[in-house]
Amino acid sequence: MANYPDDLQYTKDHEWIRITGDTGRVGITFYAQDSLGDVVYVDLPKVGTTVKANEPFGSVESVKAVSELFSPVSGEVIEVNTKLADAPELVNTSPYDEGWMIVIRLSNPGEVDALLSAAEYEDFINEK
Repeated sequence: MANYPDDLQYTKDHEWIRITGDTGRVGITFYAQDSLGDVVYVDLPKVGTTVKANEPFGSVESVKAVSELFSPVSGEVIEVNTKLADAPELVNTSPYDEGWMIVIRLSNPGEVDALLSAAEYEDFINEK
């Protein structure tokens, strides 16, 4: 399960979140970036934006397509990965570390319970 770290939780829209206290760092999964191909642009919200679980917060553009990004939880964006403006390829080369997208202060921590574990996410993509 090297491509799906156990310390993350996942959505069926192929986003991941790493929960630390009352915040969560969000990005897209290895599967998502692999399906997209080379990422050339990432459109992210501004700090202070309110996001809602399962609703779009931005988009990622690759050589193949433009795909919406969906928030795994509700809350306020408190940090944005500004490195992606100049280096969107970090989404491909380091989807779980340097290629993260936003940090959210959770407004409803219970929403995390609806997310998938690494094993559940891997089962989900293997069914495709």
